[in-house]
Amino acid sequence: MVFDSEKFKGMLVERLKKQYGKDIAHANSHDLYDAVAASTREMITTNWMATRAEYEKNPVKQLYYFSAEFLMGRALSNNLINLEIKEAVKEVLNGMNIDYNLVEDQEPDAGLGNGGLGRLASCFLDSLATLDYPGHGYGIRYEYGMFEQHIEDGYQVEYPDNWLRHRDPWEIKRSDLAVTVKFGGNIAYGKTPDGQDRFYLENAEEVIATPYDMPIIGFDTNTVNTLRLWEATSADGFDLQLFNDMQYNRAVEKQNSAENISRVLYPNDNGPSGKALRLKQQYFFSSASLQDLVHHFVANFGPDFKKFPDYHVIQLNDTHPVVAIPELMRIFIDEYGLGWNEAWAIVQKTFAYTNHTILAEALEKWPIEIFQGLLPRVYQIVEEINRRFVEDLRKKYPNDYDKHNRMSIIGGGKVRMAWLAIHSCFSVNGVAELHTELLKKQELKDWYELYPEKFNNKTNGVTQRRWLLNANPALAAFITKKIGRGWEKDLTKLKALEKFADDEESLNELIKIKQDNKQMLADYLKHKQNEFIDPDSIFDVQVKRLHEYKRQLLNILHIMHLYNRLVEDPNFDPPARTFIFGAKAASGYRRAKSIIKLINTVADRVNNDRRVRGKLRVVFVENYCVTAAEKIFPAADVSEQISTAGYEASGTSNMKFMINGALTLGTLDGANIEIFEEAGKENGFVFGLTSDQIIKMEQEHSYNPSEYLARNPQLAKVVEQLVDGTYDPTHQIFKELHDSLVYGVEGQRPDVFYVLADFNDYCRAQEEISKAYGNRKDWARKTLINIANSGKFSSDRTIEDYVRDIWHLNKLVVGSK
Repeated sequence: MVFDSEKFKGMLVERLKKQYGKDIAHANSHDLYDAVAASTREMITTNWMATRAEYEKNPVKQLYYFSAEFLMGRALSNNLINLEIKEAVKEVLNGMNIDYNLVEDQEPDAGLGNGGLGRLASCFLDSLATLDYPGHGYGIRYEYGMFEQHIEDGYQVEYPDNWLRHRDPWEIKRSDLAVTVKFGGNIAYGKTPDGQDRFYLENAEEVIATPYDMPIIGFDTNTVNTLRLWEATSADGFDLQLFNDMQYNRAVEKQNSAENISRVLYPNDNGPSGKALRLKQQYFFSSASLQDLVHHFVANFGPDFKKFPDYHVIQLNDTHPVVAIPELMRIFIDEYGLGWNEAWAIVQKTFAYTNHTILAEALEKWPIEIFQGLLPRVYQIVEEINRRFVEDLRKKYPNDYDKHNRMSIIGGGKVRMAWLAIHSCFSVNGVAELHTELLKKQELKDWYELYPEKFNNKTNGVTQRRWLLNANPALAAFITKKIGRGWEKDLTKLKALEKFADDEESLNELIKIKQDNKQMLADYLKHKQNEFIDPDSIFDVQVKRLHEYKRQLLNILHIMHLYNRLVEDPNFDPPARTFIFGAKAASGYRRAKSIIKLINTVADRVNNDRRVRGKLRVVFVENYCVTAAEKIFPAADVSEQISTAGYEASGTSNMKFMINGALTLGTLDGANIEIFEEAGKENGFVFGLTSDQIIKMEQEHSYNPSEYLARNPQLAKVVEQLVDGTYDPTHQIFKELHDSLVYGVEGQRPDVFYVLADFNDYCRAQEEISKAYGNRKDWARKTLINIANSGKFSSDRTIEDYVRDIWHLNKLVVGSK
């Protein structure tokens, strides 16, 4: 983009005048952020409109990514970098005596996602635009994110994540494209004028879905794709008569009910009303998105839906949007009069499904009474899909009634959404080689046997534009100085860095970059939460969603063990360590929240003990988010990827750490395996049981946690310290964590995630880290080799794999660069 600094300055001044009635001298930091963002969006708009015009002029197949989450992070810096004008904008602001960093800090993290699922979706959108592919996102415009996490007395406390407190200058409301989504009601039956059967809903709740569009800017290209997010409102939400009768709550009851749909990301679903709201959210954005696509198709091509798959491929990001499958059937049959077979043939060519887990709890199953009550006609269609499917199963496996029951889409009083997706979609992919193999051989074995041609692997990736070019400018500059440009769009070019692996000057530069990044993180944490950490210590980091299988518990038990050793053995003198955690636990996930309390309780004890001062420190980063991550990844020395082998589908934090030069401490799980393959196991730290060993123990029921406690007094001690008063004088706060390891809770066997089994080997790997860090040059060499071999883990590569094997898109270049 050609950047005119005077024109941009004029746009800022005009924006402040029109929006706030202020000049530069009287504008506050947020006013200035809004003016900079809005002026940048205005510059983008020409290419955004040109991209849409190009797609209209040259109709091609387009990708639509349906996802409940898009964890975007701040948009300003990322967009300026992709436009390649960040430094120029900084210069303009400096010339006006405006600090760019203060302006940037006014932008909240968009509360549209929580973990890896949403961050992956955002990386994919970035890569699609950068690679000039027509690909767009569809989701929900949540009024509040999941929650803003505060730590109070060591506990996680949830507050509203009011990210839309101010207007979002990046979005455009498209009221002209609003559609209606219906819930509940009764199925009515009639005939069309030409005698065809037709179903429709009576007495349904009608919710208006209004789209808001965000631009998705490619790097070094004119392509600007779209993320379209839906907001829910009531069609007749305010009852003036009730209000005038002073029944104020009843007057806005419908309005509140509708708006709740797009109110909060992942509302607590421990009870029936929470489950119903979750399902409402999923159907709401799936139905609105499909209506949008179908209306646009009919406007351009008429109702000849045989061509629909020629122009649309819909990727379902996990099971959340799978209800889109029967909903598209409903639209085709009920609204456009297609026959079942014709509609089904189109649907099967349109949808593809990504599975992100092998955890049974994440393979969504909706109680029939909730599903049928909310979506009566859609449930009727699911029943018919299942009836035909089971009929086929009986023909293929005539006497295998167990298989029929296992594979039935409706069973055990529930609708099995993953089964619906696998049966209906033309492609089913896992997100790392191990994950995909486990799906085929174990979790989805029946389905792989039935549909082997559908299954494929697409290892995840992350965008180097945000996670290296934006988050780590010093390292990015080092890379460009050493190997030149081009890696920003082809991360495999980093391989050329290997020739500097034994160059002392380069290694010293790398050490300094890391040290400076550690100092910046230390300054950030001091400012943000009054934490004081030593940049000369090893920064050992585990940041990700808090879940028992991710084993933050293993990490903190080791820290308790390390603390015991430091206190008890005056001759034990390892390098200074700072253990950094960042994680949110789902609001209804009790044990996960107990682990957060444990981490903070141990931190309070360790950080206030003079005996270990300067040797050990524990920090929990409050309200972990993309903005915090952009500070943490560049500063990390050690990347904790310690999930139970076979449980993490892929992971993407492991990739972000790798491209920023942290060494992986990990199990052979998810994409860790491929990271160790690319960088070499000698340049990381591998520990723990393998997935095959765990599978064998589970098949033989041979795991006995008490054996590990008996063999290892140090392990027995830290487990006992959970309940002996060391960290909790009431002996109750951590009792459930203790019992989950030793006895089992809630009908589960003890130590479901093999924390005790892997503890000893984890401690060994941690000691290896301490020894290895003593040789800073060799550590820097390992760091450089990790960076040089991170090329596989770009989301650009992942997108090219999807395009080649699943989506079959063609590039559509907009204008000239």
